[in-house]
Amino acid sequence: MQITRSSIDTAKGPADWFTGDVYIDAVAAAPAPSRVTAGLVHFMPGARTHWHRHPLGQTVFVTEGIGLCQRRSGPVEVIRPGDRVLFEPDEEHWHGAAPNRLMVHLAINESDADHDVVHWLAPVTDAEYAAAPATG
Repeated sequence: MQITRSSIDTAKGPADWFTGDVYIDAVAAAPAPSRVTAGLVHFMPGARTHWHRHPLGQTVFVTEGIGLCQRRSGPVEVIRPGDRVLFEPDEEHWHGAAPNRLMVHLAINESDADHDVVHWLAPVTDAEYAAAPATG
C-alpha cells in the first residue's frame, strides 16, 4: 500500500486544450507497468475541452453539476452526476460544462509506450457548443 499526500497544486487548464476556465487536480498516475492516469477536472459554466481523441479511449465520470459532451457528427448530450461516458479509442469528441452550470468529472485515461494519452485538435466553435439541448 502507498499513500500519497496531496502536494500537487491545482493546475489551470491550458488555453490550447480548453475554452473557458478549467482546473485540474491529479488523482492517479501510477508508475509502469500501470497505464492508467486520472484527473478531477473542474469546468466553470460554459467551459469545455477542444475536440480531441484518446488512442486507448477515455472514461469520464460526472461527480457534480451539469455537463455536455459530443462525439464527432453526433448530437450534443447532457450529462449529470453519476453518468459515465466511454469515448472509444480514437473517437473525436469534446466535453465540458453547461452554459449556466459548472461540471466536475473524473477523467480516466490510458497510455503506453506506443500510445499517447491524448491528441488535441481544434477548439469547439460557439455554434457547435450552442447546438446543445436545454439542460433545465
